[in-house]
Amino acid sequence: MPPKINNSIAWQQAELLMQPAFIRVVDNIRKHLDVSAWVGTYHDVLIWPANTTNETKAIVTQLLQEMETATPEQADEIRETLAHLPMPHPGYHLRLQRQEQQVSIDLWELCYQVCFLDYSPDVEAADIDTSLIDEMGEVDWQRLEDKTKELVGQVFARLSEG
Repeated sequence: MPPKINNSIAWQQAELLMQPAFIRVVDNIRKHLDVSAWVGTYHDVLIWPANTTNETKAIVTQLLQEMETATPEQADEIRETLAHLPMPHPGYHLRLQRQEQQVSIDLWELCYQVCFLDYSPDVEAADIDTSLIDEMGEVDWQRLEDKTKELVGQVFARLSEG
C-alpha cells in the first residue's frame, strides 16, 4: 500500500519522483534480466485492502462487471453498494521465473522504496527522500539512478541467494 503523505509539499515531491523512479526501476530490472537466467513478465494486478475476504472480492468484482452494462439507475444503486465495500487499487507486478522457481515483485513497492526514506509496507507514513531532489526542486537524476540501481541490485542478489 502506498504510504500516507501528510502535507502538500511532500505530495508534490512524491509526484515529481514517482514516474522517474518507475522508469529507472524498470530499466534497471531490464539490465539485470539481460544478464541473468531469470525471465520476467509484467502484469497488472488488483491490490485489495488487508483482511478482504474472497467472498467480498467476488461481490465487488461482480458489481464492477454489472456496472458496465447497467442502466443509469442501476449504476447509481451499484455505486451506492460499492461505496460501503473495500475497493482494490491497481498494481503492477514483475513475475520472474527461473526453471521451477517463480517470484513476484511489486513494482510500486519498489518505487516507494526508492522515493521514500526507510520505506517498508508495514509503515503507515513515510518521508520523501529529499536527497533525490536538487536545490532547484528538480529530480537529481544521478542520485535517483544510484539509489534505484542499488535497490534493484539487492532484489536480484536476494534471488540468487534463494
